[in-house]
Amino acid sequence: MSRSAKSAPQPPAENSSAAGTPTKVGGKGRPTPSRKEAEAAARARAKTPRSRKEIAAANRKARESASAKVREAYRTGDETHLPSRDRGPVRRFVRDYIDVRFSFIELLLPLMVVVLLLGFVPSESVRASSEILLLGVMLFIVLEMVFLRMKLRKELKARFPEADLKGTTYYAISRAMQMKFMRLPKPQRKIGDALGENYR
Repeated sequence: MSRSAKSAPQPPAENSSAAGTPTKVGGKGRPTPSRKEAEAAARARAKTPRSRKEIAAANRKARESASAKVREAYRTGDETHLPSRDRGPVRRFVRDYIDVRFSFIELLLPLMVVVLLLGFVPSESVRASSEILLLGVMLFIVLEMVFLRMKLRKELKARFPEADLKGTTYYAISRAMQMKFMRLPKPQRKIGDALGENYR
């Protein structure tokens, strides 16, 4: 073989090792995915609902999961999953302010049930006495609601001077009218507990 034949330059190889994974000529134009990537893609496709029935089942499961989180938040007081009306330091303080004090307001509903039952008693005097008692208690409760609003607004303005206090009176009274074991979110403080200074 001649010297010129030995020194002839060799043509560069296509898709050298510097380019990474060699590409098959006439192929798909992209590297073949690894087995791990293929299995991950297959799992993702399997998880994606395809039919209307699967979509409905996935939506139902998502709603059940969200409802479970809300129920747990109502029990523990965790604000992450509470409805927007119960979130924030102002609403948390209102709940604690109501829960640490005993109020005759929460006796209104049980008393109304008692008066309703007494209405079936054949004695006219018993029915009349129960109605007078109900009117007297309702008047007392209305006065207590007025004082509750005044005291609560004073506390809120002192603790949250820049906060929007709209709706706090209704929020407080509606909670106070419920028996303690019926309140949601569940009370996190007992009657007589001292309220902290920092609610932010």
